Amino acid sequence: MSGLVGWIDFRHDLGTQESVIHAMTNTMQSRGPDAKGIWISRNAALGHRALTVSGLPAEQPLQERIGTETVAVAVAGDIYNLPELAREIEGAGGLLKTGGSPEVLLQAYLLWGDRFVDRVNGVFGFAIWDGRTQKVLLGRDRLGIKPLYYYEYPGGILFASVPKGIMANPRFKARLDLHALPIALQPRLAMPGETPLAGLREVPPGHVLTYAESGLTRRRYWRLTSEPHHDSFDDTARRVRDLLDDVVGRQLTSAGPLSAMLSGGVDSTSIAALAVRRLRQDDADRTLDTYCIQFESDPAHFVATELRPDVDAPYAAAAADFIGSRHHTLTATVHDLLDVVRATRSARDLPGWGQFDASMYLLFRQIRNSSAVALTGEAADEVFGGYPYFFKQDVVERARFPWLGDGPRLSRYLSPELTALIKPEEDERARYSQLMSDVPRLPGEDAENARMREIFYLGLSGPLAVILDRKERMSASLGLDVRVPFCDHRLVEYAWNVPWAMKSKGGVKGLLKAAMADVLPPGTVNRKKSAYPHVQNPSYDRTLIREALWIVNDKASPLAGLFDTAGMNGLIRQISANAIRSELPGGSNQAALLIQLVELHNWVHEYGVSLG
Repeated sequence: MSGLVGWIDFRHDLGTQESVIHAMTNTMQSRGPDAKGIWISRNAALGHRALTVSGLPAEQPLQERIGTETVAVAVAGDIYNLPELAREIEGAGGLLKTGGSPEVLLQAYLLWGDRFVDRVNGVFGFAIWDGRTQKVLLGRDRLGIKPLYYYEYPGGILFASVPKGIMANPRFKARLDLHALPIALQPRLAMPGETPLAGLREVPPGHVLTYAESGLTRRRYWRLTSEPHHDSFDDTARRVRDLLDDVVGRQLTSAGPLSAMLSGGVDSTSIAALAVRRLRQDDADRTLDTYCIQFESDPAHFVATELRPDVDAPYAAAAADFIGSRHHTLTATVHDLLDVVRATRSARDLPGWGQFDASMYLLFRQIRNSSAVALTGEAADEVFGGYPYFFKQDVVERARFPWLGDGPRLSRYLSPELTALIKPEEDERARYSQLMSDVPRLPGEDAENARMREIFYLGLSGPLAVILDRKERMSASLGLDVRVPFCDHRLVEYAWNVPWAMKSKGGVKGLLKAAMADVLPPGTVNRKKSAYPHVQNPSYDRTLIREALWIVNDKASPLAGLFDTAGMNGLIRQISANAIRSELPGGSNQAALLIQLVELHNWVHEYGVSLG
């Protein structure tokens, strides 16, 4: 885990901009607290900060002189198949000295060009400057776990692991794109690469971008492929188990403390159980530390919902006892959450998720006290079909996002002028249609499985990106490397083609339960799906409502003019009275509808974002 920045400019000498390159690189310090390096030439500059997981960090940016020109690389992330790649490189005549990630990627590029990325298994963002061709390659892992942003301007491009690296360059001015308000107010709607800031883009997952003086080109190097599935249920379960066991083994660190998130559900318990087994194969005394979070107000205010039917802590403790991990439970108060919300915005540099970011930040902060690497069970619901909407026929059949619900949308309370400009309802339909047109189809597939394939694709898009972004930004801002085994592309590719009847055999995530049956306690197997917890506390809700009322009604608020004041006041009154009866996105409570409004305002204010 680390952070990179870069600047390519064909019209100015970057040799005179060393102080700016240092400033950009220094913004990555929390992501890479252990080492710093920069490289500057006339038209290209790279900066890198590293986190040491074990041993010494590899020197970055790494350079190789070829004739009179330099090829330089900076990579942020983890490569899980380094030994295999190293053997391929040496078999093809390449030379390796250290076998570290930057050297392996650089030599792979020299051998195979931008197609080298097809051979890489990992989570990464990378930049490779090739002085021979005067081009830079920017690439990102298949599922988009590691971030990489860029900003193109006439004659140049800026890029960085997170926006603050670009914001540190005076060429970039933070301006809210009003047409992007729908994704600022509901980030699950964002298409790959979109941000709310004008001109700021993210390298889409599974893409390589090439920038030269002639401009920017994009290549999608990975996408899901639909094929018939011929394995029996038992063979499928064994294949899922084998893949998951291999993934966990690759993602374990060879030395040092290792941690895992553990909610007591199927997903996190599966990962933690496999990790414990792997650790003890290598060293009988090695221990896995597991962590979960609960809220001080749970005994008084927790209310069971369809998506969160119970509190995690008792199930997590029981699961930890069963698998043999050393377990820790963090109890957070509302004050704890509010104290770190500003830090969570700094972790993103974009509008955040309030308490949902804050609770994860607190948990990761505790984990970081004892470990630099942690595993998590995130993404299993998207890959194996764990959410309630997968089992609701009326929701599945509706021609709209199944996870969005039928409740209020903040974007439908914009001012009449902005509503006419943006057309939020048309925008939502267009996004749905765009994703539907991108679904990899299987010719001859029956209607039910074809529709479920669409439902899975919709969930693997915006909603999964939101989950992965939160996990990565909160952990990386604390110098913690959190790994997501369920996002290994081999597992995702295999599960993609498993028919719905097989995935759901025996109930929610029946296939995954069958694959992991021998390592899961009965309490976990029989537990209903329970999403990542959120605080249910009238004090927090009142804080959100109070801030929302000020944002909408006070002319001093930078967002006041963006909304229909009367309409928003009516919505806030409904929320205050707990009067909304429709289905809400994410299964959260009514006050949580206001989080994006409050976070958008605070982001605009703290980052000096102009509107228009």
